Amino acid sequence: MTMTADMPGQVPWWKEPTRDQWVAWIAAWLGWTLDAFDFTIFLLIMVPIAESFNVPLLEVTAVFTITLWLRLVGAVGSGWLADRVGRKTPLMISILWYSVCNLFAGLAPNFALLFLFRALLGIGMGAEWPAGAALAMESWPARSRGLMSGLLQGSWSIGFLLSSAAYGLLYDKIGWRGLLILGVLPALAVVWIRIYVKEPKVWVENKRIQREQGREFRAPLFEIFRLRILGNTVMACLWMASSFVIYYSVYGMFATHLQKDLHLSAAMVAMPIAMANLVAFLASGLWGFVADIFGRRWAMIIPAAIGALVTPFYLFGDSYPIVAGAFILQGAFLGAIYGQNPAYLSERFPTEVRATASGFCYHQGAIWAGFTGPVLTYFAAHQPQGFAIPMLIATAGGAVAFVVTLLFSPETRGKELVPQLTLVERPA
Repeated sequence: MTMTADMPGQVPWWKEPTRDQWVAWIAAWLGWTLDAFDFTIFLLIMVPIAESFNVPLLEVTAVFTITLWLRLVGAVGSGWLADRVGRKTPLMISILWYSVCNLFAGLAPNFALLFLFRALLGIGMGAEWPAGAALAMESWPARSRGLMSGLLQGSWSIGFLLSSAAYGLLYDKIGWRGLLILGVLPALAVVWIRIYVKEPKVWVENKRIQREQGREFRAPLFEIFRLRILGNTVMACLWMASSFVIYYSVYGMFATHLQKDLHLSAAMVAMPIAMANLVAFLASGLWGFVADIFGRRWAMIIPAAIGALVTPFYLFGDSYPIVAGAFILQGAFLGAIYGQNPAYLSERFPTEVRATASGFCYHQGAIWAGFTGPVLTYFAAHQPQGFAIPMLIATAGGAVAFVVTLLFSPETRGKELVPQLTLVERPA
């Protein structure tokens, strides 16, 4: 049984990784945290942006829809580059890309340019995840990979916490433009990554074998749709699609629900979102520990089922303490079902196509998530309770699909990531 707890004769799990392995994980963690800040800050300022440019809220929600859709473009490109030249270069490019796009969006003189730069941000956002996840998971020992996967993916919640804190503390002083301009700061992380991060040994060795045997994978995206792994690819896509629908039904529209339906102030909107994200980060680590003992699937199925039962309380609560408290509580469940994404996707695909496969399966889910904002907004306009019922239906439906898909998916706990070629390819 794979466990993060120490067995007789073993060194403590946190001493097992080398310095280079820790640096690789920290680089991926930092990239995803800052990515989250740049993206989620927009979720908190859609209403004031609509008012500032005098455009309907539905048009503003379309901005994050297109941003989500373009994530797939960045993910496929970055995954291909990461499988061809290494994990480090596309990670640096992605951070620079989304940082600069957020700066230009903050300076945009009209809604059309803001739309353009926020849409382009999606390419950099999608590019970060496959490179960062492959870098971290390939570098990390199998013994505690589930735990560190949870803390890695959970860093999205830390980024969201930071953006909600910035919104609550700074919005009245610097406005929505200032909040977007803050998003250029992550570009500084590229210097540190360039100097200290090294490529995972498993990727370096796998690439050497490909070259020696004349079996380089020049089009890894096509490989994941060949019959030998097509079933795995399809199930991974279904799992990720349902999880994205859940996330953007819960977190994507909650701030708008509080602003439009309950007419709450910036501080009252920010508090439960910030606290729920803190809880989600901590819970992602806890469920990651569970994943290393009982398996990846159960560490996602259990919190998803519990979280679906909590949903009505924060959508239909009759007082602010109930709404805020229930939303914070769900952070431990629906907010933490994503922690195994890096580990589980990395373990399901071989080294030669890992970044491409992980990036595609993960970010195709963003296509479906992109529909949530406009669809929920459309139905909310025809409901006396606003966003509550549409959000409940989307969340519950996504949770059912999520659980069912995982029940029919393979378990990968304890799998060693090896450099040997697994797929058969014609000689180059």
